[in-house]
Amino acid sequence: PLERQAMIRETHKQLDAPGIAVSALTWLTQDPALLRRFLDLSGIDASDIRTAAAEPGFLAGVFKFVAAHGPTLNAFAAAEAIHPSTIMKAIRALPGGSDDWMGST
Repeated sequence: PLERQAMIRETHKQLDAPGIAVSALTWLTQDPALLRRFLDLSGIDASDIRTAAAEPGFLAGVFKFVAAHGPTLNAFAAAEAIHPSTIMKAIRALPGGSDDWMGST
């Protein structure tokens, strides 16, 4: 039952990569330390997130940040009831998403 709900949600979410990315950004904002790390690595000021979010590649960058750290990827996937591989697929579905990036440490 719970696994089936997650699978249904994953199937739905695969069709909405931007929606999952916005959820990831919202999820990041709930953890001040994680948000600070994202802002530091991206070079974005907290006050500029809304402007940056409208830029091509920003949402893929959010996914890349989440995916670069296994525990972060798994925690977000669990919070959204989706499989981590869905996030990896969603990266490629967004502008600026590709397989040729390296994770941060």
